[in-house]
Amino acid sequence: MDSMGRQDEMKAWFSSLKPVRPVEMIGLWRGAGIPSDHPFDGVLENLGWFGKRFHADMRADALLFQWRADRLVAIEPGFFPIRLAIKAAPFGRTRIARTWLFYLQKALRARGRTASLALQPSGEGATAAMSYDRQPIIDYFRRMNGQELAGMMCIEGDARRYFFKLRRIDATAATEDGL
Repeated sequence: MDSMGRQDEMKAWFSSLKPVRPVEMIGLWRGAGIPSDHPFDGVLENLGWFGKRFHADMRADALLFQWRADRLVAIEPGFFPIRLAIKAAPFGRTRIARTWLFYLQKALRARGRTASLALQPSGEGATAAMSYDRQPIIDYFRRMNGQELAGMMCIEGDARRYFFKLRRIDATAATEDGL
């Protein structure tokens, strides 16, 4: 199947899922990419992406990375121009990129929350969506099951979509683990 065929298949699958309300997303979520023939497939996982955290004030830590077993670091998504990040995606799957990001994490650390969560129109109806503060990106969310959500990242001016899933992390366990 060609790339756009896979993309169309994934868009149809995502649209078939039930919407989610923003308030249902509050908490810590572990993420994983869903292969969809997008340039970012495998990049975030290689770089140590943990997931996302949504706060009660409807603000979010859009990119959480795990640097040690007991430490999550929120990275500022606006640091890299998104078009450059797409072009550099093959490099993002290398060991060198992972090492560089590890050493640069202090400089890339977010100085606050980096996105807003709200109800947004999506296909038929509305669902929770996260708008990045400093990037032309919106992540839409739909429910896969009781503990998992599907995400679809939309970059303004790009028809391709990056798909991922989020699994809720128990707040008690996360506190015990230092997350």
